[in-house]
Amino acid sequence: MTITPTGIWKDLEQIREKSPLVHNITNYVAMNNTANALLALGASPVMAHAEAEVCDMVNIANALVINIGTLSDPWIRAMATAGARAKERNIPIILDPVGAGATEYRTRTARELLQTASPSIIRGNGSEIMALCEPNLDKVGVATKGVDSSSASDLAIESARALNKEFGAVVCITGKTDYIVSKGKMTRVKNGDAMMTRVTGLGCTASALCGAFAAVNPDYHLAAAHTMAVMGITGQIAAEDAHGPASLQLNFIDTLYQLSETHIQDYLRL
Repeated sequence: MTITPTGIWKDLEQIREKSPLVHNITNYVAMNNTANALLALGASPVMAHAEAEVCDMVNIANALVINIGTLSDPWIRAMATAGARAKERNIPIILDPVGAGATEYRTRTARELLQTASPSIIRGNGSEIMALCEPNLDKVGVATKGVDSSSASDLAIESARALNKEFGAVVCITGKTDYIVSKGKMTRVKNGDAMMTRVTGLGCTASALCGAFAAVNPDYHLAAAHTMAVMGITGQIAAEDAHGPASLQLNFIDTLYQLSETHIQDYLRL
């Protein structure tokens, strides 16, 4: 398994050609941003969370993204229902455990979805990944600051390995360096810009884009690594002309839409 600019570009071309339908059960904060990012990438987003329709939507989707950012009991039931149907259809499932570790409700919900949905990829920051592996956070000295990470991504590597062993999912830890962990494999992606942490929802965007890449690449380790490379490269280029977080957000969508093979070759840092 080798990650190359050519491989990343091939996946991006497939997304633009096939426009896979990515079903997102995601949060109110990031819904608009993630939908626009998927469109700019070349995928087709749908944001559907009503319990009565999620099965029908999963039936026509190419990937399912479950994001627990704004939880409620009806949404949790919809997530479980959609996850079970996606599992039956054998389409990729991406779980974003937003804020796991901040409250017992979030951590328990994320753990239950891990067990029932069997996600293909888990994408979270360092604190979230550690919380999934160690639900009793008071015993391990780890905490999540709201929905932001209080732990560097490298501190979560062993937790990611444990989650991969327990659930079989590829685990993607995002941070200053992104780590993609699966059985016997680890990839480090060092792209990105510090200003990206000042734009809400970019982590959620990464999870959504994982859905698009996983829809065209059945090697979920590669799909996650390619996603993080594209996210980081896009952020770097967008930041070059940004005056602050607001213009970065606008530039990010435009850059994602215009991303070329040359950009990937010039900027990729593994």
